[in-house]
Amino acid sequence: MSVKERKERERAERERLIVATARELAEQQGWDAVTTRRLAERIEYSQPVLYSHFRGKREIIGAVALQGAAEMAVAVRAATAAAEGPRARVTALARGYLDFAERNPAVYDALFRLDGGLAYAREDTPEPLKDAFAALLECLGEVAGDGVHPGLFTEVFWASLHGIATLTRAGRLPPEEAERRVELLVDRLAVL
Repeated sequence: MSVKERKERERAERERLIVATARELAEQQGWDAVTTRRLAERIEYSQPVLYSHFRGKREIIGAVALQGAAEMAVAVRAATAAAEGPRARVTALARGYLDFAERNPAVYDALFRLDGGLAYAREDTPEPLKDAFAALLECLGEVAGDGVHPGLFTEVFWASLHGIATLTRAGRLPPEEAERRVELLVDRLAVL
């Protein structure tokens, strides 16, 4: 291995460490606790080393969001893989999405609440974000209904799931009704 390859590998490892540490700190204490100074202390590198990888917290949030988008796509596809029939797939998708949001609140915030400097729903949208949307579209496109654009239907269904996830987490919706919300969403929105 050349010196250049070794340095590139070490740089990539440092970057993964920074992102993993930011994510861990955000999951434990919230995103307000994630500062470059605190990250530098935790990973035992100087702040200038952090700034050589990321220009600031915004870019770190973006890196966590991209990682989370890839994980969400895997989770949604895994949830729907064994389901048979459109109704079962859409129900599994909704549960998988809401479970992901509940299990990964800091990642979910990085994806959908915080500014990570990422482009959404544009030509220059990063691939992990496009793939996360594609994971939803793969399942929801088949139940959009005649004359309804599958992408638009997916956006509306996703927005509904996001609202449920966000309002439940904020304590605005009683958690004991979570399953009934999923059933209602599937019954009323999807053409089955």
